[in-house]
Amino acid sequence: MKIAQIAPLYEAVPPRLYGGTEMVTAHLCDALVELGHDVTLFASADSTTQARLVPMRERALRLDTVPLKSDIAAHLSMLYKVRELCQRFELLHFHVDLLHLPMFEQVAHRTVTTVHARTDLKDLAGAYARWPDYGLVSISAHQRIPLPEANWLATVPHGVSPERYRCNDRGERGYLAFLGRIAPEKGPDVAIRVARQARMPLRIAAKVDAADSIYFETIIRPLLDDPLIEFIGEIGADRKPEFLANALALLFPIQWPEPFGLVMIEAMACGTPVIGWDRGSVPEVIEPGVTGFIVRSDREALEAIGQVARLDRHAVHAAFEHRFTARRMAQAYVDVYERVLAAPRTVGRGRHGARASQGT
Repeated sequence: MKIAQIAPLYEAVPPRLYGGTEMVTAHLCDALVELGHDVTLFASADSTTQARLVPMRERALRLDTVPLKSDIAAHLSMLYKVRELCQRFELLHFHVDLLHLPMFEQVAHRTVTTVHARTDLKDLAGAYARWPDYGLVSISAHQRIPLPEANWLATVPHGVSPERYRCNDRGERGYLAFLGRIAPEKGPDVAIRVARQARMPLRIAAKVDAADSIYFETIIRPLLDDPLIEFIGEIGADRKPEFLANALALLFPIQWPEPFGLVMIEAMACGTPVIGWDRGSVPEVIEPGVTGFIVRSDREALEAIGQVARLDRHAVHAAFEHRFTARRMAQAYVDVYERVLAAPRTVGRGRHGARASQGT
């Protein structure tokens, strides 16, 4: 198939540092190419991909040092270019939230939109109801709950390429890891509290967005004085494998309805078990007693820390290989693409039907 992948412009594909959607898009593009498909990626010029790259901006937005820039303008310009070239592709796969919905109505029947973000926001249901012909893909079953009437085609869990990670048999494993973003919904304060109660070192590799700077300065920074807590800052893909593989476990203390949680499968790819709080997608990703533990309180987290060393790290990696590789993700998307292109084209919701939400 000739497939266009339309990525956000906030980060390069893959991102130089933090960036979940862009990381997944990178793994998907490369895996689709390896499966023999003709893939074109619309993304920033500093992206690296096995697909054909159509550069839409000289540098990804977040790491662009120009102080004044418009993310909306950049994305609208990209979408206009995609629309100009859309007849070259059999299928358009969008990863840009819902910005494209008003611009591609005439070809909605040959598009797929992956919903990467949380879905419990006011106004989302109305927008998806306004443009029902766009087929949506969820990244977890839990993500669908706030939007039961949306035109869901399938749930496709994220995947990453095993080659970019490693399973380390001789890591020091003397610390707990927190990876991602410093934000209240990610629970870094919970991770610090639990690590201190367990008297275990905690290494935090995370970025601080401007929107979360007050939270970092007032809540998190005072907690960093403890010698058990080490704040590393934001790290890129080159440092993730060592950081994760050498940890006893990844702490994933989310305080929100996590749509997926890419860092969980990145840890599993390194053979590192995950201790995740029972929110959002966590029960769909962690296999208790195999790839980690699901907890609901500090007490349960402390119990899990005491048990996690007994888990077989080869089994953790094997479970990842079975469920969360980029190739499995790409094959699942190919199945979705084929069903979309084979579906008879009719007017309105009749093409997929309101029961499309039952797709798996």
